[in-house]
Amino acid sequence: MTAANIAAKITPALQQALLTTVDALMRRRACDVPEQTIEQLISLRWLQWSGGSLRLTEAGETMVVKVQGALIMREALAA
Repeated sequence: MTAANIAAKITPALQQALLTTVDALMRRRACDVPEQTIEQLISLRWLQWSGGSLRLTEAGETMVVKVQGALIMREALAA
């Protein structure tokens, strides 16, 4: 299954929430991520609590790569 196919199975809102959350975590600003989003991403096993910090799981890292790949493909097709 291609990255575009997998990313297409999750809603655009969830894709954006994942990418926004990853950006916030990279800037050490987890406090900027809505609690509901955190809970949703944890339930999908894309995030986990580790020693009081939120971390992206291996599955979450894989999904980020797939979502980013799908976005790049969409941009390339639109050009």
